[in-house]
Amino acid sequence: MTDGAEADANFDKLRLRIQALRAKTLENGCTESEALSAAAKVAELLDRFDMSLSDVEIRHTPCERRSYATERRKRIPLDDCVGAIARFCDCKVWREKTPAGEAAYVFFGLRADVEAAHSLCGLVDLTVRSELGRYKTSTEYGRFRHQDRHLANASFSLGMVASIADRLAAMKAARDVVRASSGRDLVEMKSSVVDAELTKLNLQLRTVRRASRTVSADAFEAGGVAGDAFSVDPAVRSR
Repeated sequence: MTDGAEADANFDKLRLRIQALRAKTLENGCTESEALSAAAKVAELLDRFDMSLSDVEIRHTPCERRSYATERRKRIPLDDCVGAIARFCDCKVWREKTPAGEAAYVFFGLRADVEAAHSLCGLVDLTVRSELGRYKTSTEYGRFRHQDRHLANASFSLGMVASIADRLAAMKAARDVVRASSGRDLVEMKSSVVDAELTKLNLQLRTVRRASRTVSADAFEAGGVAGDAFSVDPAVRSR
């Protein structure tokens, strides 16, 4: 068991490593393969950090909230993936508007989980934008009429985030099995802490029913294929 000062120091080390991985991905022009390896390392670091904490430390770890700005006023494809990202990182998430009227995703949970969720959100956002850029140079995209390309762009992105969300859900289940094998129900323990702290905020959250959307089947399928390449398998190790 670590004392409070050591736990804080360990978290600071974790946060710096996550931030370094995110910076490498978002700012230094990494290849897609390097970006996905960075995401895998984030998940591995998070699980390792959880295992280093005692039950008492987890129950007394403060919850935090952190916003991911979309810089958009309207819905974007990432909307369909933030829930999976939050569950993957044992967080809660909701959508709210900034004073400027732009949408933001607010992650809430234990501080390490929130740090990881914010980082993963950025990685998914970057990957979708990069893959869409590549798709726009493809022969398949060139077959769309000019007036249909906006629909193709949205369909590709939606297909990609849907695929990534499915993969995150499957990987979350696999991670939970590994964590349960330790003999400690870390998932349930953390969930109870986050739920209790969320209740104290007395937020008026509501579920909004989304309108159905028209998509291009070909572009949606192409996005799904691109999403299949996204991996955050914790078994991957950094080089």
